[in-house]
Amino acid sequence: MKRFVFFASVILAAGVVTLLSYSHFAFKDAFFFLRGEIKIDRLICHGDMDKDGIPDNEDIVQGARLEISNMTKYQSTYYEGGYPPKSEGVCTDVVWRALKNAGYDLKSHMDADISKHTDDYKSGVIIPDPNIDFRRVKNQYIFLKKFATNLTTEVKPFNRKNLYQWQPGDIVILKNSDHVAVISDKRRRDGVPGIIHNSSTFPKEEDLLLKWSKKGRIIGHFRFPQNDLE
Repeated sequence: MKRFVFFASVILAAGVVTLLSYSHFAFKDAFFFLRGEIKIDRLICHGDMDKDGIPDNEDIVQGARLEISNMTKYQSTYYEGGYPPKSEGVCTDVVWRALKNAGYDLKSHMDADISKHTDDYKSGVIIPDPNIDFRRVKNQYIFLKKFATNLTTEVKPFNRKNLYQWQPGDIVILKNSDHVAVISDKRRRDGVPGIIHNSSTFPKEEDLLLKWSKKGRIIGHFRFPQNDLE
């Protein structure tokens, strides 16, 4: 009996160590699975630009997720007229297509602002070119900084106040290398949301936000409004 208890204790201890090790490796938190699941309130969005009865932020998430079901091939190319074919795109195309699903024409608004305030976009524009300017991360960053709600770039697991600021349909922009993604409506048990993006091959919904935060890559977190552009 004593031998059985001993071996059972060893197996239990090994299991706990394995669980803690996996939690530390996968979530950077050894006690991730031992903490209670945290619920983050959903922000109530009153904007409905396309008048389809679906709030803008939900429309944006749905639009981003359509890129996944469409299996849009990652293809970085210059296109006459600006828009790539539906079957092709990059990270910035996920954003304008998601916003289009909510009724926003990001290209026309960006083209107009770049034409009128070219100096604001000097990091990404020398001579305005509507065929490509709206698809550059640097330009989306400047535009969103001017016309969207600027929010925290910190991500704090299990922190309701911080994570409430990270809502579905928000847009996050990274440095090293330039990249942009849409915040998902799915969250981990610690409240950290997933992201929807196209970084290579095809669009994906992934658990990368906290990793990006810990590496100091997040330089922008935006919520695109309705009223400023009506």
